[in-house]
Amino acid sequence: QVQLVESGGGLVRPGSSLKLSCKASGFPFENYHLAWSRQAPGKEREVVATITSLHFTTYAVSVKGRFEIWRDNAGDTMFLQMDSLKPEDTAVYYCGAGRVRGRYDGWGQGTQVTVSS
Repeated sequence: QVQLVESGGGLVRPGSSLKLSCKASGFPFENYHLAWSRQAPGKEREVVATITSLHFTTYAVSVKGRFEIWRDNAGDTMFLQMDSLKPEDTAVYYCGAGRVRGRYDGWGQGTQVTVSS
């Protein structure tokens, strides 16, 4: 059973950085494809970054060049480094995992990121 717990969110000023973590359990982490998504109030959920079991990464246009995704298979943990944060990055961020690329078997409960001056 896919179990994921996000951490690292908070309230920061525009231009700041945050590092999110996603601790996984209940499944063979190294064999799964992973993703970070976000949902802002009144908006649909958006996948912002993905990383495959072979560490191939993709990014949404809105975050490319500012966010970095990586995974630590030894620690069953995935990370999202977010730099140059903007108010429009404000959202609840979720991590997901799946056996098939692009299809996710489960998501965490999310961590709130608020970017405001």
